[in-house]
Amino acid sequence: MQRLLVANRGEIALRVFRACRAEGISTVAVVAADDAGSLHARSADATVEIGSYLDAGEHVRAARESGADAVHPGYGFLAESAEFAEAVLEAALTWIGPPPAALRAGGDKLAAKETARAAGIPVLPSGTPGEVGFPLLVKAAAGGGGRGMRIVRTAEELDEAVEAARREAATAFGDDTVFFERYLERPRHVEIQVLADRHGSVIALGERECSVQRRHQKVLEESPSAAVDPELRARMSDAAIAFARAIGYESAGTAEFVLEGRDFFFLELNARIQVEHPVTELVTGVDLVRAQLRIACGEELAMDSNLLGHAVEVRLYAEDPRTFLPQAGRIERLRWPIGIRVDTGVEEGDEIGTSYDPMLGKLIAYAPTRAEAYDTLTAALRETEVGGVTTNLPFLRWLVAHPLVRAGRTTTAFLTEYPPLSEVPPRAPDAAWSGGWRLNLPAPPPRPVPTIDEAALERGPSAEQSSVTAPMPGTVIKVLVEPGAQVRAREPLVVLEAMKMETPLASPYDATVRAVHVAEGDRVAAGAVLVELEE
Repeated sequence: MQRLLVANRGEIALRVFRACRAEGISTVAVVAADDAGSLHARSADATVEIGSYLDAGEHVRAARESGADAVHPGYGFLAESAEFAEAVLEAALTWIGPPPAALRAGGDKLAAKETARAAGIPVLPSGTPGEVGFPLLVKAAAGGGGRGMRIVRTAEELDEAVEAARREAATAFGDDTVFFERYLERPRHVEIQVLADRHGSVIALGERECSVQRRHQKVLEESPSAAVDPELRARMSDAAIAFARAIGYESAGTAEFVLEGRDFFFLELNARIQVEHPVTELVTGVDLVRAQLRIACGEELAMDSNLLGHAVEVRLYAEDPRTFLPQAGRIERLRWPIGIRVDTGVEEGDEIGTSYDPMLGKLIAYAPTRAEAYDTLTAALRETEVGGVTTNLPFLRWLVAHPLVRAGRTTTAFLTEYPPLSEVPPRAPDAAWSGGWRLNLPAPPPRPVPTIDEAALERGPSAEQSSVTAPMPGTVIKVLVEPGAQVRAREPLVVLEAMKMETPLASPYDATVRAVHVAEGDRVAAGAVLVELEE
């Protein structure tokens, strides 16, 4: 392997470039026309312009033109595309990832569940809504990264949730197939990192705790998990290895599970390097990207899976720290902390647009103990400065100081039960007060996530609220009303998409639609008037 093209952008492209340089491999970046000034385009040994990051043929063309002999897909849509893997291999290039057959076997979430069940791995019930019952989760069969997922607690919510999940899945994955799965209200999200070579060896490199999530996307990850002891780790690792063997897996991959008490259920195998892989690297001493490169060259695995110390990672995004709505703008000031690992894809002066993921970087702290790792990360977040664009930095500072986070007692419902930037309790409540302790009844569902319309709903109609405006730049993908329509409070009016996530915008009160100023497909700036209302 002499020259490698990374079929991706941003932080992951830079991460792969570093691994290549450590292995003595030259690098090729691809760049879309609207991304020409990006840091990854400035950081490779060679750069080729392509029409789209999602066009497999463009990446193959770029590899041929640049003289690359290998392709690494990073993470994202193409990383788990069997068709892309086949196109790379057919072009006589080395593919840094699992074989196409393994991608197909693990990529269809429904088929993967059946494979897991046949291998004796516990899975959550799935089927029709009637068979699954409520609450349930609508999931994209080809999904990942939290896209194409909707929680449904009543039959009345089902049709709208299915439509939204299908639309988002079609946009993100080119496949609108969805299925229904039992939804657990307060599980932990724990995943096992695996590596597999082409000689039949599969190893597990411990777990990552990823329970703190917004919009089904992770914001904090750590290894090891406070909820996993050696016996449970061994059982979960055995399940991950069994699934990887069942589909003929090679390269790096992550088996995702939900955990309730000591019971775990397999969700899926992410057939790629994960955003949160640095925490595993720090506690194992294994460079996972370099391991991918060596596996692709036919080398056998030669490493152990001992976990030493503790690592914790947070993701810094250009987004509102309360609503998590993506933000755009130019980074006028950027100061990263010293003394910890920082994986980033931007520099001071770079522009954050609306077409790509808004992550600025990842801050990863390592120390001998969990408490020391959190103290190190807390200090690092105090040192971090970003100017010119709104970020979730205040939220991250709030998060790592929260007593439940520090106590290791978070679940996937954490951010609904403790809204971002809400008052922090002086200490974590006793564990006996968590969950459904009253009269031995099931725990009630978490409170709904606060929306951008909550403040408007509380204030009621006013002159300042005679219109609904775009909270961030984006694309109008659905207009649900027309002039003269009567709408109720909280009724969706327009669906806006930014950074590949959908945001429905609702009426703040009962009203009549006076005017609609946008059509489906329009691109709008933050603050643009979308719909005018009258009481």
